[in-house]
Amino acid sequence: MSERIRYRHYPQFGDEHHLFRKTVRDWCINELAPHSEEWERERLFPNSVFKRAGELGLLGIRVSEEWGGQGLDWWFTTCYAEELVNCGMAGLTMGLLVQSDMATPIIDEIGDDYHKANFLKPAVEGSAVAALGVSEPNVGSDVANMGTTAKRVGDDYVINGSKLYITNGTRADFITLAVRTGGKGFGGISLMLFPTDTKGFKVAGKLEKLGNHCSDTAELVFEDCKIPARNLIGRENMGFYHIMTNFQGERLVGSLSAIAGAQRILDHTLQYCKDRKAFNKPLTGFQTVRHQIVQLETELEAGRQLCYRAVDLMNRGQNATREITMAKLFCGELAVKVADRCLQLHGGFGYMAEAHISRAWRDTRLITIGGGTSEIMREILVKLQGV
Repeated sequence: MSERIRYRHYPQFGDEHHLFRKTVRDWCINELAPHSEEWERERLFPNSVFKRAGELGLLGIRVSEEWGGQGLDWWFTTCYAEELVNCGMAGLTMGLLVQSDMATPIIDEIGDDYHKANFLKPAVEGSAVAALGVSEPNVGSDVANMGTTAKRVGDDYVINGSKLYITNGTRADFITLAVRTGGKGFGGISLMLFPTDTKGFKVAGKLEKLGNHCSDTAELVFEDCKIPARNLIGRENMGFYHIMTNFQGERLVGSLSAIAGAQRILDHTLQYCKDRKAFNKPLTGFQTVRHQIVQLETELEAGRQLCYRAVDLMNRGQNATREITMAKLFCGELAVKVADRCLQLHGGFGYMAEAHISRAWRDTRLITIGGGTSEIMREILVKLQGV
């Protein structure tokens, strides 16, 4: 089914949403997708992509117009996340989503005018690249045990430690950084805005990944890095709560992107199965192939509806932790399943590096790991359900 037709079936979207979708889709297909092979090969998409995204109003969809955003709602963010996959590069999609929906929403939510003028607005415009610094060499999903410290010295904080697996890390102009300002556990964590031109900061290395090749992922080191105390976001030692709140939006856009990406994989695979012949008939002439395709289509629709339920709750300002966690778990594992089944349907060609499905299979594998593993999602649900 054509993307132009598919989303018109949903009552959540009106004419303005469809026009916005077209803007994102046309940009992805006409300006980004033609460079996919080049940027994947070079292991980096250019910074000009951020600038162009800012010009199109895609980096601050829910940010108020005062700070350069569009002041729109979560249904427009949904359109954005679903259409970005048409660029054909999961790494580029990830880099942009980190900028728009992971590193900056917390600034918009709890930052003051100084934070918004000096960090949020440039990020929304695309003139500054943002990263989110939470994971560390010894700490992933276990955020409460992070070790990077920030000690108050007069009007400054002095930061020491390291971060790992940081998307946009090699080129970020600033990092929304989680640090330990207090004692052990979740009660001693704070969030700060860290300019990467700070003395003592260095990128220890760009990391090679299984997939998402055109995005940069880095290890970062902080050695006696001094930043102004006013770069603290929110209250000191309350950062854990802000991070957990921020995770909800991150996981939701990740789930929406996962379903849209998996749908794109399935659509490509259906066309391949119509064109590819075996035993003098197209692959779709075999019942086992047809049944696999419609089963995956059904499961994708279920995942999409789970996401839309969470979007509806977020849009109405209600707690959507349960629904978002379920979406992250279900959609992530489904996307991996779709990629694997579709690669199988491509046969030997699917195993070739040149095949679209080969890249999609590699890229999709991250979804059940990044932003909170499937195992952590299950643990969160156990607690929410009181099991």
